[in-house]
Amino acid sequence: MRRLFSIVSLLGLAAGLIATPAGAAVDDLYGVWRNPRDSVHLEIKPCGGSACGVVVWASAKAQADARRGSGQNLVGQQLLRDFAPAGGGWRGKVFVPDLNHVFAGSARAIDAGHIEAKGCLIGGIFCKSQTWTRVAEAQSTR
Repeated sequence: MRRLFSIVSLLGLAAGLIATPAGAAVDDLYGVWRNPRDSVHLEIKPCGGSACGVVVWASAKAQADARRGSGQNLVGQQLLRDFAPAGGGWRGKVFVPDLNHVFAGSARAIDAGHIEAKGCLIGGIFCKSQTWTRVAEAQSTR
């Protein structure tokens, strides 16, 4: 059960980094965001015709968890892929390093500094939401 919670948390965490309020500029979503536990910082940036999110900082525990699952370093990993506006929020693919698997994810902006992310394992079952917070660029490279 703890593993399932960790997986759903990572889905929610990663998906939660991309969203923009109605009427806001797409550029507003770009920047660095941190998860609720401040264990992962993702930089959201344009990638072709969509947006993506790359890990720019991670705690030692988060790095160890990712290495156990995927055998790869967490920092530098592209967790968010092909995110695009959809239904008042954003939808795309989320790579979960703990499982070495890609899932669907969605998100919506709460305000300019916070995003609510939702990740589900199986067609709307085992879902979790998280709120991510925008961080200053200098804080992302601790």
